[in-house]
Amino acid sequence: MSNKNEYLDRRVLKSKRALKEALLALMHKKSFKEITITDIVQKADLNRGTFYKHYTYKEDLLLEIIDDIIIDLVASYREPYKNSETFEVSKLTANAVKVFDHVQKNAIFYKLIIDIELLHGFQYKLCEILKELSIQDFHTPAMDSPIDKEIAASYYAYALFGMLIEWIKGDFKYSSSYMAEQLLIIINRNTTASVIKPSFKK
Repeated sequence: MSNKNEYLDRRVLKSKRALKEALLALMHKKSFKEITITDIVQKADLNRGTFYKHYTYKEDLLLEIIDDIIIDLVASYREPYKNSETFEVSKLTANAVKVFDHVQKNAIFYKLIIDIELLHGFQYKLCEILKELSIQDFHTPAMDSPIDKEIAASYYAYALFGMLIEWIKGDFKYSSSYMAEQLLIIINRNTTASVIKPSFKK
């Protein structure tokens, strides 16, 4: 019975992935308003019944894509310190930084946040997520006083976002590892507290 359930789960995941990839591909060619459910299922090589098993409207599909991106973004951001009691910034390596890998893996989506008006709001949301991660996960003396914690978190969030946007606009001409190395150089030149104790809630 469990094997049957696993098979069904894999089929669901495969169908959903095909629908998501189809929608993103279509959004590079025409506006979201112009895209129909028929367009999506034809692109995904599925039938309308499969779409309606999982979603009611195309907006539901887009929202799930965004939710998936956010979940993976948060996991990627936290990867370097997820199992650490203390996090030494000076010992952070480029291989440990996974944010750029996340963006490159989801390049089709991230290119849309620059080109598609519908997703421009995600740019602000992305910055807010990065800011909240900084506030929630880290508690350092440097961010207590005299530096305002929220202002510092905003600075780092928008700085990282700026790097990501320039990288995307440049059509990923640099590797994710090169971008990670550049980020570390910038951080190490500007960091006053080299040891941080992560305190995020899982």
